[in-house]
Amino acid sequence: MKFADFISKEAIKSDLQADNKEGVIREIIKQLQAAGKIAEDQVESIVSAVLKREELGSTGIGRGVAVPHTKHPSVDRLVGTVATSGDGVDFQSLDGEKVQLFFLLISPPDRPGDHLRALENISRQLRDETFCKFLKQAQSAEDIQQLLDEADNNGFSS
Repeated sequence: MKFADFISKEAIKSDLQADNKEGVIREIIKQLQAAGKIAEDQVESIVSAVLKREELGSTGIGRGVAVPHTKHPSVDRLVGTVATSGDGVDFQSLDGEKVQLFFLLISPPDRPGDHLRALENISRQLRDETFCKFLKQAQSAEDIQQLLDEADNNGFSS
């Protein structure tokens, strides 16, 4: 699975304004709604589902990265996007560091395989220090999209 299979480029955001976990999740989900990937009347339900998943354990995986995700019946296919925060946000990460890079995933409950493949792809790509560094430094949604395309096509060479 590649980023192009599930990342909504119309929802990529390079300058998150929120400064707390719930605010970030809400802002990213609103980006997906504005891009037409989720229904407006489902925004609050999806925000609640992602926050409920966070209660099980932070999806802040360390090194300035978080992968908030949930399964939700309002989507019929895997949708996701990427957002960055210049200052970073306290996301109760495993390493205690602020998070600058967010990958958000929402998948239908009956497609767990897609959900897992997307998480595997994200974690595999994020092992590349160069990729992470460039994503965190990206100045625009276009820059982020270009980096995702590059990762899809041939990966990064550190």
